[in-house]
Amino acid sequence: AIAMAGGAKFIRVNQWANAYVANEGFMEGRAAEAMPYRSMLRAEHIKVFADSHVKHGSHAIVADRTIEELTRDLAFFDADGVIATGQRTGNAATIEEIEEIGSATHLPLLVGSGVNRDNIVEILKRTNGVIVASSLKQGGVWWNPVDIERVKAFRAAAEPGLEH
Repeated sequence: AIAMAGGAKFIRVNQWANAYVANEGFMEGRAAEAMPYRSMLRAEHIKVFADSHVKHGSHAIVADRTIEELTRDLAFFDADGVIATGQRTGNAATIEEIEEIGSATHLPLLVGSGVNRDNIVEILKRTNGVIVASSLKQGGVWWNPVDIERVKAFRAAAEPGLEH
């Protein structure tokens, strides 16, 4: 509803399917409730980008399921895109994990954590896009203001990857 009211084109959901224990406590995916609600709002045009392997969470609850299975669950619950993340804000997903998640889905793949000027080209070779925050902020800290010089350096470093 907030995305609809604000004119957003997508939302990011770190907990779309499955259940995890996270910093906030026990977290359950709410896709089964959210999709009918999106339909009721006539907001199907608002895309859902969902994290595959939830950061800031313990994966013990789903430890008997592979990352590939967790990723396939996102498509089953009608996500429009899949996000690979690291273990915490600002930590990158490994190239191996990005490839593992990417091979498990037909959905667009993004990396939503730990993207910086040193890894952007390799990440863009394997994905459809990135979500960047911390590496563009003063001191590399997500809550700080944007550092224009970091943005320029990131953009310059990303240039070769944008051709793909």
